[in-house]
Amino acid sequence: MDIVIKIPDIGIEKAEVIDILVHVNDIVEKEQSLLVIEGDKASMEIPSTHHGKVKEIKVKVTDIVHQDSIIIILETIDDPLPELNDTPNHTKVIDTHDVIIHASPLVRRLARASNIDLRNINGRGRKNRILKDDLDNYLENNLNNNNLSKKYDHVYNFDFSRFGEVEEIQLSKIKKRSGSLLCLNWSTIPHVTQFDEVDITDLEAFRIKYNDRITVKEKKITLLAFIVKSITKGLEKFPYLNSTISHNQEVIFLKKYINIGIAVDTIHGLLVPVIKDVKNKNLSDIACEIYHISKYARLGKLKFSDLQGGCFTISSLGSIGGTAFSPIINAAEAAILGVSKFSYKPIWNGSEFIPRLILPIALSYDHRIIDGAEGAKFISYINTLLSDVRLLLV
Repeated sequence: MDIVIKIPDIGIEKAEVIDILVHVNDIVEKEQSLLVIEGDKASMEIPSTHHGKVKEIKVKVTDIVHQDSIIIILETIDDPLPELNDTPNHTKVIDTHDVIIHASPLVRRLARASNIDLRNINGRGRKNRILKDDLDNYLENNLNNNNLSKKYDHVYNFDFSRFGEVEEIQLSKIKKRSGSLLCLNWSTIPHVTQFDEVDITDLEAFRIKYNDRITVKEKKITLLAFIVKSITKGLEKFPYLNSTISHNQEVIFLKKYINIGIAVDTIHGLLVPVIKDVKNKNLSDIACEIYHISKYARLGKLKFSDLQGGCFTISSLGSIGGTAFSPIINAAEAAILGVSKFSYKPIWNGSEFIPRLILPIALSYDHRIIDGAEGAKFISYINTLLSDVRLLLV
């Protein structure tokens, strides 16, 4: 007999499926979590109402569900009769694929973004619940203890004090976490980096003229605000750069929203706060938000939600210097833009060399999702938008 599992009354009109916790043919217990949904303010796990075998999964990640939406079809199964030589307490042996994993939606999302199977992690919480610290420790140890690292242990585990004085400094928690993620991102995502130079002479002239009229510092428009606006238009025109590839690399999730992460250098390490819903914000709004999130990041006042939901990241080193660099993609995003320091260069106009303000940019993208032609078209489109500021205002 088939059992239909539906979304119960969860007190909200609709929610998005953000994770599916079972597979077809899995044996599930009553009250075992089947999937995770997320509304405007919270995430929650939907439990099974019965014991049975998963016959069919009626939803997929990103689907919108509501009360009474059918999510799972279970097939009833009979528990096998105990063998005669069973011990009185009839201890049940469960296959590792059927182990109930206790973890919050946040931990599940982070694990999915880092391509980590939670069954490999021993949780230290109540009922072996996997905590965020458990995930962080697993990620750090997994990266530090892989075969390649062990092969070069003799290089790092060396007494450098033999040659002179050495000071030992512990990495901050943020640097340890970001370092592990960068290593994972670099080793699991096939990067291609495309370089270009943008003539921003007219843009800068317009920006300076506009800002001369603005007295409030946080409302002055920065070059970064123009870049965010150009990326927003670029993602609308080239949607594959606003996507995520599935864990099994068989499906691409195209996002209909645009949230832009801005890499901010702080005394504790690199943070990437996210500007939400940028396609519905003008240049002034974007500039104001960049000002505030950068300030809060350096003061250590960001909320965790400020770091979530990014679709694309911008890493700007323009205020520091350098002519070019290859930025590392933030999983599970598809691309990242690196911005270097602008400078004047002599440009030939057909009859003479004239000084023009040139901005170097670099686009790194996931080659599993984006091919070279699309990457080149995207960065060329960004170049066009920044070279003619009027195109950003329409």
